[in-house]
Amino acid sequence: SAWPPRMPPKKGGKGKKGGKGKGKGKKDGEGEGVTLESLNDKIKELSAELDHERVERNYFQLERDKINTFWEISKKELEDKKAELRNKDREAEELEERHQVEIKVYKQKVKHLLYEHQNNVATLKSEGEMALKLQQDDHSQREADLKKDKRNLKLELKELELAHEDVIRELKQEHDKNITKLRQEYERSVKELQLKYDKKMKLLRDELELRRKVEILEIQERKNAHINELMRKHEKAFGEIKNYYNDITHNNLDLIRSLKEEVADMNKKLAANEKLMFEIAQENKKLSEPLTRALKEVEKLRHELANYQKDKMSLQNAKSRLHVLETQLRDLTWEHEVLEQRFSAVEKERDDLYEHFENTIYEVQQKSGFKNILLEKKLEAQAESIEKKDAQLSEVLAASNLDPTMLGAVGKKLDDVLDSKNAALKNLQYELDRVTKAHNDVIRVYESKLTEFGIPVEELGFRPLVTNTGTGPAGLVAS
Repeated sequence: SAWPPRMPPKKGGKGKKGGKGKGKGKKDGEGEGVTLESLNDKIKELSAELDHERVERNYFQLERDKINTFWEISKKELEDKKAELRNKDREAEELEERHQVEIKVYKQKVKHLLYEHQNNVATLKSEGEMALKLQQDDHSQREADLKKDKRNLKLELKELELAHEDVIRELKQEHDKNITKLRQEYERSVKELQLKYDKKMKLLRDELELRRKVEILEIQERKNAHINELMRKHEKAFGEIKNYYNDITHNNLDLIRSLKEEVADMNKKLAANEKLMFEIAQENKKLSEPLTRALKEVEKLRHELANYQKDKMSLQNAKSRLHVLETQLRDLTWEHEVLEQRFSAVEKERDDLYEHFENTIYEVQQKSGFKNILLEKKLEAQAESIEKKDAQLSEVLAASNLDPTMLGAVGKKLDDVLDSKNAALKNLQYELDRVTKAHNDVIRVYESKLTEFGIPVEELGFRPLVTNTGTGPAGLVAS
């Protein structure tokens, strides 16, 4: 059933009150008269109000039944919950009793475990002491073995260093001999070529000097001929000008006499002549620029005509020089072929020396590299063994639960042993670095020698193995 109960709609409440009011009014006015239609309307309103009241009565009866049913259900549920609560209280009391019993049982178990733990600790202490003693004996034995191995490694490194130095010394001596021999041969050939080409240079210089003198004489002859020609032209032109001006002088005297007579006429014609001169001046201005260009072109053609003969003689001289230079070119080509044959022979000899030197260096490098790898592997194996022993010792000490003072003494002794081992490893690493430094120094020395004698390092055909070391002497490697 739904809760809270739904209230019925209040329909016609105001109409009902209004109906009552109207009824009173009509009762008051019955004495005045009531019509049949008004009575029918009143009956209909009363019938509708009766129906409405019946519906509301039915609705309220239903709601009352629902409320009663809901009350009974709620009462029953309340009784059920009270019974369930009593059951829960009873179960909680039983669980509390059971928990107290379990606490007592666990207390007994903890007492037994503490007793067993004390017995185990005592047993582990005794076992740890025995294991520590055995470990110390084993460690002492291993320390003696490592010292013996270190001495053997030092001897091997010393032997390797001596053998390496002997081989390098022999290679240096042989290389110096070959370089000296090649240098002497190259110096001799250079001197021969220098003498030969000095002689050729002297002959060529004499020939060019003679040719230069001949050309200077030719130029001087052409210059003198040109000067004489210019002097003749100038004298002829001077005579012509002199005669011209003499004729002009005589003519001018005659003209002066005649012009005195014509002065009067000229004064008359002056105005007309000035006007004519102005027009002529304008025309001269127009014709002066083409005249100047024509004169320049004539001068240029005369200059080209004069240079033609010079160019013709220079061409003949150039042909003669070309013939001489072709002869010299044939001679130099033959000498170049001879020198190339000699150079091929010398280059073949140099390649043989390089090949021998390369094979020797490669063998020495393989031997030293193999021994260095063996030494590094031994050092790595020893380091791993020490790390494993340290881990095992730490586990034993942690499990034995020794006294702090005894543990400090044992730790100090182990630290001393480890320091000695580290010092031995550092000495071995120093020896290895020194040998590697010596090897790198040898490679740098022979590369510098190759560079000094003008031999490219790339022509060796291999690249030596060089590690990152300093450039100081081999005996000064930082430890």
